[in-house]
Amino acid sequence: MKDNVPENRTDEPIARRLAAFATELSPGDVPAHVTERARLLMLDAVGIALASTGYDFAHRMHAAVTELGSGGDRRAIGYGTRLQPRDAALLNGFLIHGLDYDDTHTPGVIHATASVLPAALTMALETKATGEDMQTAYIAGMEVATRLGTVARGGFHQIGFHPTGIVGIFGAIIAAGRLRGLTESQLAAAQGIALSMASGSLEFLQDGAWTKRMHPGWAASAAIMAVTMASHGFVAPKSVYEGRFGFFNLYLGERAKDADLSVATADLGQTWELMNVAVKPLPACHFTHACADAAIALHEAHGLTIDEIDEVVALVPEEVIKTVCEPREFKIRPQNSYDAQFSIPYAVTNGLIRGRFGLKELETEAYTDADVLAFMPKVRHEVDPNSRFPKYYSGEVIVRTKDGREFSHREDVNRGASDRPLSAHDITAKFTENACLVWTAARAERLRDAVLGLDDAQNLEPFERLLAGYAN
Repeated sequence: MKDNVPENRTDEPIARRLAAFATELSPGDVPAHVTERARLLMLDAVGIALASTGYDFAHRMHAAVTELGSGGDRRAIGYGTRLQPRDAALLNGFLIHGLDYDDTHTPGVIHATASVLPAALTMALETKATGEDMQTAYIAGMEVATRLGTVARGGFHQIGFHPTGIVGIFGAIIAAGRLRGLTESQLAAAQGIALSMASGSLEFLQDGAWTKRMHPGWAASAAIMAVTMASHGFVAPKSVYEGRFGFFNLYLGERAKDADLSVATADLGQTWELMNVAVKPLPACHFTHACADAAIALHEAHGLTIDEIDEVVALVPEEVIKTVCEPREFKIRPQNSYDAQFSIPYAVTNGLIRGRFGLKELETEAYTDADVLAFMPKVRHEVDPNSRFPKYYSGEVIVRTKDGREFSHREDVNRGASDRPLSAHDITAKFTENACLVWTAARAERLRDAVLGLDDAQNLEPFERLLAGYAN
C-alpha cells in the first residue's frame, strides 16, 4: 500500500480519509520493523498493567467495574474476574496508564497505547480475530491517534485537556472498528459519534487525583460503544475534526489557528508514526525525564552532598511548565505519588541525592523524606532557550555549590525518544522487572513469549487467559 489517502480524496472530511486508511490496510502493508516494534510496545504496556495490580488504585477500580460489569466473557490483565467487554477495556486502559510508566508519542504528547491496545484486545476477542488481525488493528489505531495528537502542536495541555483522553478515543475507534468489520462510512460515523464522547481534564494536577489514570480506559470503553452504535447505522457528524464545532476548534479554542490539519493524514501508509513512540525509562511524566537523567548524571559524575549544594536550576520547555512546574507549592511538597511523578523539583532531587528514579521513589516514605522535602525548594525552573520540544523533551540541570562551583548536564534528546530509543533488550527487561513485581519469573516469561509471538496466534482466548494469570 503506497498511500491510503489518494489525491482525489483530499477534499473529503478527515474522518472519512482516516477510515479509508484503516479499512484498506492489510498486514502485508506494514513493514516488518514496524510490527516488531508494535509487539514491543504492547509488551511494555502489559508489564506496566501487571505492576499496577499491586497498588490500591487498581484494587478500587477493579471493585468498581466488578460491581457494575461482572458476569461477561472478558477478563482484564492480571485479574480473573469475568467482565463485560466495555468494562474490561476500561480496566485494562486504567492499569496500563496507572503508573504513568507507559509509552508516549513525543510530537503528539499522547500515551496512545493505553487507549488503543485495550480497545484492540477487547474487540479482537469479541470478534474471534487472530493475533495478526489484532496487531494490524493496533498499528492502524496508533497511526491515527499519534497524528491527531500532533495536529495540536502541544496546545491541548495549554487549554487544560489531557490529550490521551480526548485523542485516544479516536485511535481506539480505528482499532476496534476495523476488527468489528465496519465499512468505511460506518468507521467515519464512529469518529463522529466520539466527538461527543472525548474527555479528559488536567485538573488532577492540582491535587494528585486518580482521574488521569482513568482517561485512556474510558476512551477505549467509549470507543467500543461508538463503534457498536455506528454498526447499527447511528447518524453522526461528518466534519469531525475540521468542522465549526469540530474536534480541534472545540478543544483548542483560539489555539486552533495554530493547528496543522494536514498532519492528520500526512503520509499514511508511508511514514509510520509508531516508530516515533518513546518507551519510558522512568515511571514519571515524560516531561521530567531529561532533567531527571541530567541530575542522575551529575550525581554519578560529582557525587555532591546535600550540604554542598546552594541552588539548582532546571531548564525545561516553556510548554511543559504548567504540567510539571506549577503550582510550585505542590511541586516542592508532593502530597501523593502523582504529585511526585509530575514534579520537576522531585525528579531533579531524586537524581542528585539518590542517583535514581524508579517505582520505589513513588512510595510515600520516599517523597516525604525529610532531606528530600528540605532540598526541593532549592530547585527552581527556567525556560530552556535551546528547547527542542515537541520533537524531543529536552532538559538541562545546573548545580551551583556554596563554595562557588557550577556543574551542568544537558539531555538534548530525552532517553527513549525516536532518535535515542530503548532497545528491544531494554524493553524486555523493563517488562520482566514490572511483571515480576506480582508474578513469578516463569509466568512472566510465558507471557513475554506470547506477546512477542502474537502474530502467530490463531485463537486469542488462551492469550487472554494468560494475561489474566489463569493459564499454566
